[in-house]
Amino acid sequence: MLFSHPSLSIRSRSKSLAGFISLGVRVSLFLVPLLTALAPPAAHAAQSGDFAGLVDVGDGRRMHLECRGAGSPTVVLVAGLRGSAEDWNIAGKPGPRVFPEVAKFTRVCAYDRPGTPVGEKPSRSDPVPQPTTAGAAVADLHALLTAAGEAGPYVLVAHSYGGLIGRLYASTYPDAVSGLVLVDALSEALRDAETPEQWATQRKLIEGDVREGVAQYPALETIDIDRSFDQVRAAAPLRQLPLVVLSADRGWGPQVPSMIAAGTLPADVPPNFGYVTDAAQKAAQEKLARLVANAKHITKTNSGHEIHKEQPQLVIDAIRQVVEAVRGAASSRRGETMTTPSGKTPPARTGNQVAFSILEAATRTARSLVSVTQYCSRGW
Repeated sequence: MLFSHPSLSIRSRSKSLAGFISLGVRVSLFLVPLLTALAPPAAHAAQSGDFAGLVDVGDGRRMHLECRGAGSPTVVLVAGLRGSAEDWNIAGKPGPRVFPEVAKFTRVCAYDRPGTPVGEKPSRSDPVPQPTTAGAAVADLHALLTAAGEAGPYVLVAHSYGGLIGRLYASTYPDAVSGLVLVDALSEALRDAETPEQWATQRKLIEGDVREGVAQYPALETIDIDRSFDQVRAAAPLRQLPLVVLSADRGWGPQVPSMIAAGTLPADVPPNFGYVTDAAQKAAQEKLARLVANAKHITKTNSGHEIHKEQPQLVIDAIRQVVEAVRGAASSRRGETMTTPSGKTPPARTGNQVAFSILEAATRTARSLVSVTQYCSRGW
């Protein structure tokens, strides 16, 4: 669920908040920083070949980065709240996983933001003061990619809270981003679609009741969501680029009463709040799909919030479409100086025209290959 996922994200990655109280975890909280302090940070990640390790991002901090594969553009995976690089190596059933599959057709990198647990272990990146914001995450990501020597422009693939980071990065560094894939992304339009009272409840659920986890792991990632929304809203509009928006289609309205009864959600959450969220998120996702012209909005996903885990092939296909669109635009620019047999220079198509025509064709092909159940079963 969009609004409960962040508050439950530790459970989904480390079984439950109780995992942070176990003796093993308490020991690991002391050992992991010691071990990572002894590990030499990488000054630069190789731009080709596999890499996994710590990168010095300045100010005495290091961040964990993993890169694999070869080719351009480089895809950068941005996980949701408290999600590490490992999020993109997980699938809910046997089959493809996003990170290794994308590495088969282009270079791909994933990273750990500070405070993002890996299973029952602390983040592999050095801690920062919490709560943090999307703006701070953008600064960290830019420092990381620069220090690692990973060349852009990048295709950013961003899930949930990571969607704020991906969009703000693209607005802040427009020449460094050539494409976007937003995976059930959180956006400021969610707040816009709710009343102040509804947003007060939603904000509490997005930020999550992680007091128990923070007590054991003070560096746990927490966010100032309103400030992050304001940062994105104040940023420059996205420039024209290939964009695919994937939206969860599994409604949460009917499930909220039982989640409240089970204690998964707080008792003061209104029983109908799932329907409130479903309606607000639908409006927010539609607005994301209007950020640029010719964006592709995939709404038949047969998935809940974590599409990259429940339906990883859909995400892989969307990434491939954007990568191919970017490559097509680059080829067009290289060929703009070619002439016809008559010696006249033909009218050049713009990079975006080529990119979106290729994306259109690739999308039609992908649609024909998606299984009948993905399109016919809403999976409520």
